[in-house]
Amino acid sequence: MRRKVALRLLAALATTATGAAVCVAVTTPQASAAVGTATGFASRNGGTTGGNGGQTVRATTGTQIHAALCNRASSSTPIIIQVEGTINHGNTTKVSGGSCNTAADVIELKQISNVTILGVGNGALFDQIGIHIREASNIVIQNVTVRNVKKSGSPVSNGGDAIGMEANVRNVWVDHVTLEASGGESEGFDGLFDMKNNTQYVTLSYSILRNSGRGGLIGSSETDLSNDFITFHHNLYENLDSRVPLLRGGTAHIFNNHYVSIRESGINSRAGARAKVDNNYFRNSKDVLGTFYTNQAGYWQVSGNTFDNVTWSSRSSDNNPAGPNPTSNTSVSIPYAYSLDAASCVPNIVSQTAGANKGIRRSNGNCTPTNPTSSPTPGPTSTTPPPTSNPTPTPSQPSGTNLSLGADSDGSSKASGTSYGDVRDGNMSTAWSPSGATGQISIKWGTATRVAKINIREASGSVGNVRSWRVINHDTGAVLATGSTAGVISFTATSLRKITFDITSSSGTPRIAEFETYAS
Repeated sequence: MRRKVALRLLAALATTATGAAVCVAVTTPQASAAVGTATGFASRNGGTTGGNGGQTVRATTGTQIHAALCNRASSSTPIIIQVEGTINHGNTTKVSGGSCNTAADVIELKQISNVTILGVGNGALFDQIGIHIREASNIVIQNVTVRNVKKSGSPVSNGGDAIGMEANVRNVWVDHVTLEASGGESEGFDGLFDMKNNTQYVTLSYSILRNSGRGGLIGSSETDLSNDFITFHHNLYENLDSRVPLLRGGTAHIFNNHYVSIRESGINSRAGARAKVDNNYFRNSKDVLGTFYTNQAGYWQVSGNTFDNVTWSSRSSDNNPAGPNPTSNTSVSIPYAYSLDAASCVPNIVSQTAGANKGIRRSNGNCTPTNPTSSPTPGPTSTTPPPTSNPTPTPSQPSGTNLSLGADSDGSSKASGTSYGDVRDGNMSTAWSPSGATGQISIKWGTATRVAKINIREASGSVGNVRSWRVINHDTGAVLATGSTAGVISFTATSLRKITFDITSSSGTPRIAEFETYAS
């Protein structure tokens, strides 16, 4: 008993680089491990369990995360670190100890093993600070948001990667996370999810990668070919230029992902890489699969994918798109069991399950989300703001001119007896409905129009059916706002030709009577 008490007291204190003591909240062992079991290649090579079986520690600062690592009996002692609140440069300092190797201004998981980082409560937001995994194994990161990590400019952190793995990394499972930036390389941002220098047995699942120039890569150069066995499934890749992912050597399994607004190139298999690409949904994108920017070929096996408004460039010596009719040029064997959702339902199932703070729901393999048997302390539906705002709609009627009157409209689909024009006719007795539970409706103009507010008015008898949505600048693919209740939605004023209301989930048939737009 005395030994247990002593260990608990030791775990409650750590020393920063300046010698200051750091208090860390400690709970009982095995109080709340990661939710679910690692899938894909992370389930191989002995499996990925993170800190299961270890002590659970609560942290609200980056310094406390480092202190929890440093207070372990050894660098391999299992630990579960529950994180709540905002982690940033101001609260992340170096902590010293025999079981850790940390640094200031970055979450450093270096030369360690058997660790879980789990977002709980009101959410875990790593703001402008990345998670660095080096010479580490058996790591689980779940239910966190990492945003706006820069490689240049101010502030600087983690070489620009939201989550980066490098140098002899094994067995990492990253699940239900949101990784996002607010610009590309010219604005100082780099990859959202990078693996380099002998990183193997990694799975990225049920996550969102968006609003960046680069999604992520496997291999830093054409000679960095020791990275292998990576799975990507049920992720949303949105509003990205390229690298979703870029593969150099090794084997990747890519299934049931939703790709939206990929502007330059998508899955870039090169330098001998082999990708099995199953039942993904590609929409409004360019060159979503192939070998790009090199003459060192990569390979792919394709089946069951949907290509919705995908364009393909011409072939050249260093540009080999797989389309317009992608066919397999290799065969890839997958050593683990998995269930495939039909590509047709991927947009819907991914919208309901992917990202942080969604209850860590998954697909049952039949296009239906399932709730976990246990989950982190419930938080809000989303703590991840879009590039400019994350508003809560209000019921008040906007003032000014409804710009939708006299404009044009279109959408992704329409149910029988409904019309796109019904949302801009000023008549609440007519309405547009999508052909399914989700869909898009747009207002468009012949010239650029300033819009700062919209009002989504559901038809009588259908109020509350819309459960989650996004507002999209259709010209650029940028997400202007997200939320869960229709009504008046404000965002940073934007000049555009076409604005889209994207219904990503509903509790019944959505019926939108009016899609009003306002300049202020």
